[in-house]
Amino acid sequence: MITLKDNFFRVIDYLRLSVTDRCNLRCIYCMPAEGIQPFGHSDILSYEEIVRIVRVAAELGVRKVRITGGEPLTRKNLPFLISEIRKISGIEDLSMTTNGILLERHAQELADAGLNRVNISLDSFNPERYREITRGGDLDAVLRGLEAARKAGLAPIKINMVPVRGINEDEIEAFAKMTLDSDCHVRFIEFMPSGTAESWGPEKYITTGEMQEIIGKIAPLEPVRVRKNGPSKYFRLQGARGVIGFISALSHHFCRECNRLRLTPEGKLRPCLFSETEIDLRSPIRTGASDDEIARLLRLSIAVKPEGHTINSTSAAGKASPCSGQAAPEQKRPMSRIGG
Repeated sequence: MITLKDNFFRVIDYLRLSVTDRCNLRCIYCMPAEGIQPFGHSDILSYEEIVRIVRVAAELGVRKVRITGGEPLTRKNLPFLISEIRKISGIEDLSMTTNGILLERHAQELADAGLNRVNISLDSFNPERYREITRGGDLDAVLRGLEAARKAGLAPIKINMVPVRGINEDEIEAFAKMTLDSDCHVRFIEFMPSGTAESWGPEKYITTGEMQEIIGKIAPLEPVRVRKNGPSKYFRLQGARGVIGFISALSHHFCRECNRLRLTPEGKLRPCLFSETEIDLRSPIRTGASDDEIARLLRLSIAVKPEGHTINSTSAAGKASPCSGQAAPEQKRPMSRIGG
């Protein structure tokens, strides 16, 4: 079996695939209130182009694919793409991140097409607060979508929560308690700087350590081993059915374990979420590039993958950074155009 390794001996076997920059929500940490001007239809990769890239990537050693957005379910005929990726030899795991608004309608057909599981972004159980965070989202629709995913067998269902001080940190405990009687995975993600720089600030940032201290008051947190496709560190509340994960992009860099590349909707390979380095695949594909050339560009993106990003919570707060001493840079792209 072919294995792709970067210059720091990390195995690169995971492709995050953004199929659209469009979204039916305007979450405060992801997109400006007025939204963004979406790419035109011809600007984004066709399903056929995406499938070709994934096939070449699989031949090089990519084994896991996650479909992201924007909101991927806003793109028409997504089950077709899923079924085509599922046919590619070497792809062992196919998942999707969604806000869940449209999931009730599509969960079963996604499962039938070959999707393994879903991650659902959900930051509050309070309907009014959820509307404020998402600028208009319907919490009941998300909860119905979650149940539809469960019935369709898209498991384990992972719920992604971003705690933000002054907004929803008082719900950390309630999210953690979900795992007591449910086999879901609840993952707490540190609030990260993104293209909506005005929404981020060190005063809003909550470290993984703080989250663990809050959750530890419910019951002791015990480390657990979970089949991993990403950067989460997993724990279980004593006696709980489900597990709790922490994604600590700033307080505890997971860069040394990073196994992924990102493909943006318009065909840019992005070796690191926090780097502006991008390698264009769309133009070569549309001007007749061979599979060998696509493979070369994939290898190039891995060759330029940095050892780690250069931001953390302390540098953003103006204190000394153990990583680089740099302040958190403003990204040129909003998260919805990267595929988080």
